[in-house]
Amino acid sequence: MTRNWLLNAAFTVGALALATAPALAAPTKFDFWYGLSGDLSERIQDMCKDFNASQADYEIVCTSQNDYDTNLQNTIAAYRANKQPTISQIFDAGTLDLMLSQAYLPIGELMTQNGYDIDWSNYFSGIASYYSTSKGELLSMPFNSSTAMIYYNTDALAKVGFEGLPTTWSQVEDVARKMKAAGYDCPIGFDPAGAWQWFEQFEAIHNQPIATNGNGFDGLDAEMVVGKGKFVQQLTWLKAMYDEGLLVLKSKDTGEVDQDAFAAGKCQIFSGSIAGHGSVTAKAIPDLHWDVAMLPMLDGVERTNSLVGGASLWTLKGKTPEEYKGAAAFYNFLATPKQAEWWSTVTGYIPVTNTGFEAMKANGFYDAAPYKGREKAVESLTFTPPTENTRGIRLGNYASIRAEMVKTMQNVLFNNQPVQEALDEFDAKGNDILRRFQATYKDAVLP
Repeated sequence: MTRNWLLNAAFTVGALALATAPALAAPTKFDFWYGLSGDLSERIQDMCKDFNASQADYEIVCTSQNDYDTNLQNTIAAYRANKQPTISQIFDAGTLDLMLSQAYLPIGELMTQNGYDIDWSNYFSGIASYYSTSKGELLSMPFNSSTAMIYYNTDALAKVGFEGLPTTWSQVEDVARKMKAAGYDCPIGFDPAGAWQWFEQFEAIHNQPIATNGNGFDGLDAEMVVGKGKFVQQLTWLKAMYDEGLLVLKSKDTGEVDQDAFAAGKCQIFSGSIAGHGSVTAKAIPDLHWDVAMLPMLDGVERTNSLVGGASLWTLKGKTPEEYKGAAAFYNFLATPKQAEWWSTVTGYIPVTNTGFEAMKANGFYDAAPYKGREKAVESLTFTPPTENTRGIRLGNYASIRAEMVKTMQNVLFNNQPVQEALDEFDAKGNDILRRFQATYKDAVLP
């Protein structure tokens, strides 16, 4: 405004003003570290450019750390060296590590202090509960949220006489066997690295505990109980399907991951994140007809909500008030329905608020062919209110426990280890990880 006024003033007055006016203040810079790479990293860079162009007070500097694990470790190391970013994207498995670090500002406190009135009840409960205290206080900003789905080649289903989409694992078994008989070499593509969808999400939708204490929400002394639940039956089923050639290994080790094999028409079914919906659309061979559905159920079991995957944004302590104002402005920018729709459009991640989702439905987003089916992920996450077993996983060093499940599934499928023995060993190893974490945070009380 000052500059426009000067241009319209008399020359002598303008000259005097130019001689005495201070230089325009540079925007406040603040850092955002994230754990995504490739196309998703490019989309975040686009988001950051859009935020910077939307206002003149702040400049966000966005830096990829390549993957979630690396970003978590780099964030911890930077904080200890007092070189931390203002915002860091922490994946679901690192949530408890951040909660107990005392290195963050709660998102509600940050936004209130900077003049933003946010309706936190607007966030989907299945998402908000993962990043909230046991009393329901949201600590970090939900960001890239997803859940696990199952993808079907609908032409292959029609060829074996199945109408619609399978809703139970017994139906999946039936169509997979018929697909094999019809000449399909890979009825179901499977990657054991996907413990998140094959194990964690199975437990959630069947309302099964992974650990005591409400999956750790009620205390650090939680103990693993996977070997006592329905996953024993499911892993036994997966092994039988693998031995019969209905479940086919598709991973980096084979040279083609399950999602890409599906998009290429080589595998007819696979399970993965809804965030992969856009990639399947982009990579699908011509005339590939496919659809996506909520994960199937065991016969006779009532469905509960699935778990949120992805990550949230944590605001780290030790920064200036101006940097926090910038962070709050950025979070407010992310929360607008327009931005939520853009993010979902270019990535496949789902909107995290009711208003964002409803606005996208009203705009016909989910009626368009490239995006049709993505709304089923929201249905899955909100199918029931969160239960003690479906509000999230609050276990220490859970990334290591997840890695142990990958090894467990590999040992059962590829090395013929008995299922019960393998899951009992998994629980024992998980408990060792939990006890070491508990010793590190001795006497800590969960928020």
